[in-house]
Amino acid sequence: METFIDPKTLARVKDMPLIAKTVADGFLHGLHQSRQRGVGIEFSQYRPYGDGDDLSRIDWKLFARSDRYFVREAERESEIAIWFLLDASGSMAVSSEPQAGNTRWSKLDYAAHLIATLSYLAYGQGDRIGFMALSSNRQHIVPLGSGDQHWSAILLELARVKAGAYFPKKEMIDAMLKSLQQPGMVVMVSDFFEHGTELLDLTKSLAVGKTELVAIQLTSADEETFPYKGAVRFEDAETGEQVLVSARNARDTYLEAKTAFQRNLEDQLLRQSVDLTTLNIDEPLDQALYDFLKNRAKVTG
Repeated sequence: METFIDPKTLARVKDMPLIAKTVADGFLHGLHQSRQRGVGIEFSQYRPYGDGDDLSRIDWKLFARSDRYFVREAERESEIAIWFLLDASGSMAVSSEPQAGNTRWSKLDYAAHLIATLSYLAYGQGDRIGFMALSSNRQHIVPLGSGDQHWSAILLELARVKAGAYFPKKEMIDAMLKSLQQPGMVVMVSDFFEHGTELLDLTKSLAVGKTELVAIQLTSADEETFPYKGAVRFEDAETGEQVLVSARNARDTYLEAKTAFQRNLEDQLLRQSVDLTTLNIDEPLDQALYDFLKNRAKVTG
């Protein structure tokens, strides 16, 4: 699938609805070009129209948005409820070092546009969607609903989200979580950096009963490769603690710790039967969307 939009370019665009629709339509167009069937959170029913297909199966709403013909692979018996849960703690405000002439693109920026795009695809096929963003400073919530106006309400709330200090403890958000512990799906977006066990305690409480929890972990090129040189001062985004290190001496230790952290996260979520997809915020957003939905197809297929 060809690259469609670079995230650093998106960072200069302020129109979130335009970005979400552009990325979603570009994703669907990519499926059309590659002749691959749609994959993911119940999005597998879309495929390009072909000779012999019944005209009644064309999704005319999708045609109106994309000017392309798609038919549903299979009709579902009813819509599903999809909650989008965003970690708005301090570490999500971290971004990679900008390339020459480009704007910084934080994990929180990336998460907001990813959720906007996924929710656009979900409401476009008739699912009910809700949104929740959590930090110690403020909690945002848009209840389940459907339609254009409801999607716009989610985008408005996404634009209001600012990174707080840390992820709230479970007792601070227990009342809100009851909305999520219902039959349906919860898509949780986070970098899963935490000082305690709040995030994994939350995933454990959600991945029960008829609730399917899907975890999207955000990382960056800097975090993956540790490209720093010389003396570097690092600051913990959630505690403010600083440390001055020699990049050469710290690199191997950091990468070993990063590998151990990732292995532990994957093991913990596997024990909870939670599907984990890791996305790099320095990669094109439409490619990340494709990778996520492809991974979903492997899990649900």
